[in-house]
Amino acid sequence: MNLSRKEQRALHVLALGGRILHERGHESGAEGNGGRKITRVTCVTREGLILADCDLAVFAALKRKRLIESRGGGPYRISRRGRMAVRPQFDNQGG
Repeated sequence: MNLSRKEQRALHVLALGGRILHERGHESGAEGNGGRKITRVTCVTREGLILADCDLAVFAALKRKRLIESRGGGPYRISRRGRMAVRPQFDNQGG
């Protein structure tokens, strides 16, 4: 699977126990789905640091490729498919 450098970096963070926090918009549109669209994302590492490279475009690509998932409205985490797609590197061993 072809992944950009930013997507790969975000997947590495998620594979090590990170998460993507999301915020939804509060404007109400003509369709009546106000507050459903994700307007801001923050990728947080296991240690609580923020990954600056993770933006809405990277988030949308990872979500479209089903490499991340959210359960019960919680933060987005790496999916099983994402674990299979991430390239193995020494630092993915978690310590």
